[in-house]
Amino acid sequence: MKVSVNELLNIEELDARAVFEGVKYPWEALTEIKDFIFEYAKNLPSDFERIKEFVWVGKGTTIEKSVLINGPAIIGYNCEIRHSAYIRDNVIIGNDIVIGNSTEIKNSILFNKVQVPHYNYVGDSILGYKAHLGAGAITSNLKSDGTLVKVKYGTDIVETGLRKFGAIVGDSAEVGCNSVLNPGTIIGKDSIVYQLSSVRGYIPEKSILKSNGEIVERK
Repeated sequence: MKVSVNELLNIEELDARAVFEGVKYPWEALTEIKDFIFEYAKNLPSDFERIKEFVWVGKGTTIEKSVLINGPAIIGYNCEIRHSAYIRDNVIIGNDIVIGNSTEIKNSILFNKVQVPHYNYVGDSILGYKAHLGAGAITSNLKSDGTLVKVKYGTDIVETGLRKFGAIVGDSAEVGCNSVLNPGTIIGKDSIVYQLSSVRGYIPEKSILKSNGEIVERK
């Protein structure tokens, strides 16, 4: 099961990559985001602007008037934050990212060139370089029984120790419209999830998850 940081994510495509130092599994970084932001912000380049308490934004980023940002949050260069987006606490957003209409981001890390452009929810999750969520696709970050989230693949189980953990979406993965990534979902690099899918467990890199749950190799 390929679930280490380097197997899922190109950390060179995140300026704040130091958040993953000493981390084996990428979800381990989720509990470090808040403290990391406060330390990282002390040495941000001069072309970052502090737009409100605990919110820093890089040059070239546009934020529409209806956007709400709570912070702490760092938003990189040349991003587009569209109408009614809601950026909550503990968020690291890379460069050249689109966060769209009515999309909500909470306690998450978005690598460069991620697109979450329409009615998405990203909670307690990590989206890799060029990952894309179709309209209405969400990460579900809390199990209905409130127990700790586990990552499952066949008979293999990795304990995360987290009560809230949505998904890790690897580099260049595509998630179809109105799909739900259930707690603890891992999607490998360059994989595709069909629209209207309910996704659980581990989807290998360069795979296609069809609507009937069948996983095939992406050629």
